[in-house]
Amino acid sequence: SFAIEDMGMKSIMYNCNPETVSTDYDTSDVLYFEPIDFEHVRSVIELEKPDGVIVHFGGQTPLKLAKNLTAIGANISGTTAKVIDLAEDREQFSTFINDLGLKQPDNGTAFAKDEAMAIANRIGYPVLVRPSFVLGGRGMRTVYSDTELRQYMDEAVSVSNDAPVLIDKFLDSAIELDVDAICDGEEVYIGSIMQHIEEAGIHSGDSACSLPPVSISDALQEEVKEQTAKIALGLGVVGLMNIQYAIHKGEIYLIEVNPRASRTVPFVSKATGVPLAKVATRVMLQGDLREALKFYDTFNVVNFDKKIMEPNLKGHVAVKEAVFPFNKLPGSDLILGPEMKSTGEVIGISDNFGMSFAKSQFASKNNIPLEGKLFISLTEIDKPQAGEIGKMFIDLGFDIVATSGTHAALEAAGVPSTKVLKISEGRPNIDDMIKNEEIALAINTSDNKASKDDAKTIRQSVLANHVAYFTTLAAAKATAAAIKELKSTSGELEPKALQDYLS
Repeated sequence: SFAIEDMGMKSIMYNCNPETVSTDYDTSDVLYFEPIDFEHVRSVIELEKPDGVIVHFGGQTPLKLAKNLTAIGANISGTTAKVIDLAEDREQFSTFINDLGLKQPDNGTAFAKDEAMAIANRIGYPVLVRPSFVLGGRGMRTVYSDTELRQYMDEAVSVSNDAPVLIDKFLDSAIELDVDAICDGEEVYIGSIMQHIEEAGIHSGDSACSLPPVSISDALQEEVKEQTAKIALGLGVVGLMNIQYAIHKGEIYLIEVNPRASRTVPFVSKATGVPLAKVATRVMLQGDLREALKFYDTFNVVNFDKKIMEPNLKGHVAVKEAVFPFNKLPGSDLILGPEMKSTGEVIGISDNFGMSFAKSQFASKNNIPLEGKLFISLTEIDKPQAGEIGKMFIDLGFDIVATSGTHAALEAAGVPSTKVLKISEGRPNIDDMIKNEEIALAINTSDNKASKDDAKTIRQSVLANHVAYFTTLAAAKATAAAIKELKSTSGELEPKALQDYLS
């Protein structure tokens, strides 16, 4: 609305959620509260007769309407319905990616159970399965066997509304990247490359992420920028685009392309000082990316000299962390997976990754302690890394307690720990220790195949007793870096305005 006002035009906001504009109801000239479905949107378009319709800022729901709106003569501003359809159609898009010479995880599309079984066995387990055209990873799951896939296919039909089920090879232990970019059909601006802290397999909306990336080489980042520009120009995107990549064994794989604004846009805009939504709106209506960037580059951060334009970062590190509603939903499980559970986001920002991660945890009410007892319980897959994790926290002055299997793995790696009973093994057990406030920090990973009752009960106890918790090894390592930084400042956090980082 503000960008449209800057161009001297009138804006009409169409929204289905009164809460999103309850405090700022006058940002647009006209405001409609109606369900976002074709019939309601069409009646507003017929009444208002707008010069253009922007469907790219409301997530997946309005994107699905683009084709029908075009059919009734509505003018879709920016990326067209045809391009949206190409990016969303798995087979068309796979052909497009192959023509560009880019890599995707091995994949297939299934309409029936038999097809799904054949594809999964060709690709090899584990596979990531999800219905097409859904939001927030709804119905997405990592599947490890024929039995699990059969069960999933029985359930999937209800989510998918006759749309096919997408099956991808699951890239184990891959590093996931998120890229936000703007294109005007001729030039590309890379808003940022963000590195997810959790490994691939956790929904991007639930994963913490770092801007700039913390462990990706400059050469790989340049390759990611090149691939992003290739896709944006090849598709014919006009406006915002979000791409998710996975780095697996040094190779770049394309996971997903969304020809719309993603949930990371506000974070990137704040962290880099370039308001991506405003720039993209100006591009969609006027078509000149360079002019739009110059108009909104308040902090002089855009590098216009590079072929693929990008912001010059000022040396700070911003960490986005997801906020979860678990403490308001008694009985919910903390384990993260491909289906989104978070309900908000916070930013931690400082001059280094450790401190930024610490700030993001405090902001999301997961208060990291500087000392005390650390409880570790790892799945079989994670146990080989028990020694590395344990040593990090021993060096920081923590005492470790662990359940039998993890205790054995720590002992084998030469890391001292005290064995504690699982809940099912008798008392006093780990649940008693948590309730007696003996545990300061918990690291508890779980197989997505089946969260065992014991592990689930422990996580619920951790939540009820406000113990800082982490459910992935990557987050545990980031926490060790955060505690190290906090100890160097005696736990003090230095407040500094966002503008001071950018100026």
